[in-house]
Formats: sequence, structure tokens, C-alpha cells
Amino acid sequence: MKKILLIEDDTMLRENTAELLELSGYSVNTAPNGKHAIEHIKDDLPNIVICDIMMPELDGYGVLEALSKDEDTKYIPFIFLSAKTERKDVRKGMELGADDYIPKPFQEDELINAIESRLAKSEILKDQRASQEMPVPEANADELETLNDLKNFFDDNGDVICFQKGDTIYEEGQNSNFIYLITKGSVKSHKLDELGKDLTTSLYNEDDLFGYASFSQDRPYQETATAIVDTEVACISKKTLKDLLDNNHKIALELMQLLTNDILGIKDQLLQMAYSSVNKKTASTIIKFAEKLNHDTNKAITISRSDLASVAGIAPETLIRTLSNFKKQGIIEIKGKNIRILDLERLQDMH
Repeated sequence: MKKILLIEDDTMLRENTAELLELSGYSVNTAPNGKHAIEHIKDDLPNIVICDIMMPELDGYGVLEALSKDEDTKYIPFIFLSAKTERKDVRKGMELGADDYIPKPFQEDELINAIESRLAKSEILKDQRASQEMPVPEANADELETLNDLKNFFDDNGDVICFQKGDTIYEEGQNSNFIYLITKGSVKSHKLDELGKDLTTSLYNEDDLFGYASFSQDRPYQETATAIVDTEVACISKKTLKDLLDNNHKIALELMQLLTNDILGIKDQLLQMAYSSVNKKTASTIIKFAEKLNHDTNKAITISRSDLASVAGIAPETLIRTLSNFKKQGIIEIKGKNIRILDLERLQDMH
């Protein structure tokens, strides 16, 4: 029976999670904080560690760092289980060597699948180390294998530029010399149609890449990018990115998938604009902005009516009337430019 060490300072969550894991066939030891876990981990070495981040005595980052420095524990798979889901927190955990990062609240299947996957990987690496027939290569700092590695490259090597709300980052028709990663804030891409109407084509949030009009040709930007809120970006030249893709084929494949997803998203948006009712378009757009800007539909979003109307593909006057109806029905709350969802279920039913 595989042994799990669960480190969590919330007593109820610790007990409930331990029970869930035991019912799934694991032997579970628990610790109320990182210090206690480090002191007792060698009494009964686990096959995998699941650890919260924010804890008294010693936080999760400290636990991972301590285990990675000890010969007896450095190969034990480590999964963060935490409510801290900001990009910088996830990035810090993965850079320290965590195998996975699961946000709270989590689904039972999500946690069990992550554990099974990491245990399987651990067994494979253990066999390789034991046989020495297929030694695990040392990580090369110059090699980029995942999209997360590419974003780290932007963070470490890109030029950082700050834009205020409403500032133009680049305009349609300009030479597409740079690719951007949003480190803080939100950006919309938009363009004028044949009638001179401004149409929002995409929304980008923190940790999103944008600006990739072409990687190899001198193709100008096909749309304009504008900061929705005060925004910070890291950018690298198109030539630098092309060199990275030429030397890191795994990154090229992941970026191709990202582009494919963007195209499919635009297609879905156009279909929705063509066939949905005004109520559906408005409801869908409010939900989309809430998820993009906050990752929490219960929090208020600050967004201009023109941006909402542009994404929804309806006239601003029509949008305003629809918002007023939603407000009267108790579906949303409006205070100035702030919109808060009061009845998400009804919005989703429309969507």
C-alpha cells in the first residue's frame, strides 16, 4: 500500500482529505504544519507528499526546499494543494521542484489522478536510477520543454513595459516585431470592421501570450492591442522567439496548440454572435469578462460598456437596455462601471 504524507494546517480539511485518500486505498500520515512534517518524515518515509503552502512554523515552500536538499527525501514526489493560485505562486512552486499544483477547492478525481500519475512517474525514474541503463539527464538551463519554460524565459529575459488603462500596446498595420507575456493586468485585441465598428477579437489575462501575428514572415499586426486596466508586459523580439522555436521543438508544438485554441475560440465567438439572442450574448460576455478578469464570478468586474458591447457584438444602446433588465430581475448589480453577478445560475442558463 502506497504511503502519503498530507501536510495541512486546517484540521477539518486535513481529516476530510485523509479520509478521502484512505478510501482510495492509500495509507495516510498527516502533519499540522511543515516543521512537524520535517521532524518526523524519516520515521516512516512516504511515497508521495501532499502539502499546503500557507502554514505556521514552516510554509510549503520551506518544506519542499528542505526535502530537496536531503538525500533520503529529494526524490519523493511533491504536490502542492493550496488556495494560493496566483501565477507567481504557481511558478515559484514549480521552480522549486514541485511535481504538481492543485488549487483548492479540488475535485476528488483531480487529486487522485495527480497522485497516481506522479507515483507512476516516480517508479519509472526510480527504476532508471537503479539500473543505470537509462540515466535521467541533468536539466539543461538552455533547454525549454514546456510552455511554462517559455513564459519563464519571458520573465527572465524580456523587456518589461508598463501601460496605463486605455494605452495602445500596438496598432493594426504596425510591424509585428515583438511577442508579449502579460505579467500583470489585462489586454484586449480589437479591429475595425468594414462599417467602422470596433470589434473585440480576444481578451488576454495575466500569464497569457499575445502578439504572435507571424513568427517567420514580415507580417504586420492584424489587430490593435489595448490595455483594459493598468498592465505590465514582458516582451521579446520575434527573431529571438524564432530562434527558441528552432532549437526547442517541444515548445513549438505547444505554441501551435495555443494558436489552434485561439482560432477555435474566435470561431466559437463568431458563431455565437451570429446565432445567439441579445440576452444570451450579454450573459455570455459578462461571464467571460468575470472569468478573465477575476477567475471568480462572485467578484465585481470593472469594465466599460463599450468593451462589453464590442465583445457581445451588439450596439452599446442595446447592451445598456439589456443590463438594465438584468438589474431589475436581480441577476446583476451595477454600481458605476462595476458589475457584480448576483445570480450566476440564471446567467449560465441564458448562456
